[in-house]
Amino acid sequence: MTYPNTQLFIAGQWQDAAEGKTLAVFNPATGKEIGRVAHATKVDLDRALDAAQKGFEAWRDIPAAERAKTMRRAAALMRERAEAIAAIMVQEQGKPLAEAKVETMASADIIEWFADESLRVYGRIVPSRNLKAQQMVLKDPVGPVAAFTPWNFPINQVVRKLAAALAAGCSILVKAPEETPASPAELIRAFADAGVPVGTVGLVYGDPAEISSYLIPHPIIRKVTFTGSTPVGKQLAALAGKHMKRVTMELGGHAPVIVAEDADLELAIKISSGAKFRNAGQVCISPTRYLVHENIRADFVAGFAKYAQGLKVGDGLTAGTQMGPLANPRRITAMADLLADAVQQGAKVLAGGERI
Repeated sequence: MTYPNTQLFIAGQWQDAAEGKTLAVFNPATGKEIGRVAHATKVDLDRALDAAQKGFEAWRDIPAAERAKTMRRAAALMRERAEAIAAIMVQEQGKPLAEAKVETMASADIIEWFADESLRVYGRIVPSRNLKAQQMVLKDPVGPVAAFTPWNFPINQVVRKLAAALAAGCSILVKAPEETPASPAELIRAFADAGVPVGTVGLVYGDPAEISSYLIPHPIIRKVTFTGSTPVGKQLAALAGKHMKRVTMELGGHAPVIVAEDADLELAIKISSGAKFRNAGQVCISPTRYLVHENIRADFVAGFAKYAQGLKVGDGLTAGTQMGPLANPRRITAMADLLADAVQQGAKVLAGGERI
């Protein structure tokens, strides 16, 4: 599928940035530019914020059962369009087509789960000391949400925030990743085509620091959700706290794997290796260190190296590819530095060790 240029989605319309500015999008498998993405400025953000407020006022007054029906229509559209969307994702992010298909199809499951949850936003009765009074707790949508999402799972990280916000009756303005803009745009398109009110969902791209510093303090935004690195998360949470905004932060992980002496070694190697090389290791729960019992260390290392040697690395659209390229050139440099440091510290390279 031809890779599309990506526009902003504001007030129910796909449109170029007000100033006409765009950013380049690159295919990590080739390093070549494959398209452009619109670069929003404050003029665009103001329009998007105004639309989000109007969209919230319309969406919150729709009964939860009707909101759920709209969400299920969006899920159905994601399944219908999964093949084309997955091919777009591979071109901009690099992961193998099979992984991109799983991510796209899983988004439909997530949407449907939240659609069901929208029917279970229950309140409660609180016993009162005064028998002439009744105390109730009612849950109301907090208001327009600003969401900031990363490039490693371009659809998965958006849909968890988007579907949750809509299920609660909130509108949402998504700042999706500039590196991988077209696949999350297709997710937004599914909701627009499913019939959400104008302004209920919005999508912008641009300078991440500029957009976050403008959206988070803005009085229209009532909730902030971010997935990304811990240092950036600290900055955004501090900014949100300054303005008393509710936040949800999903930040970087550092996941260990423990392999005990009585482990099924073959199974341990298969599962942990699969987790390590999925999406070229660009996963927040990707194993970063292995704690292996000394008595099985040699066998585990040999099996792990054999697994790595057998991986077919290449363009994600090429049949049989098991691992695609790293998504960003800066990580190639970082990996080379990490490897050189490890070797200098006495490590032995048993598989790979050089740029392909």
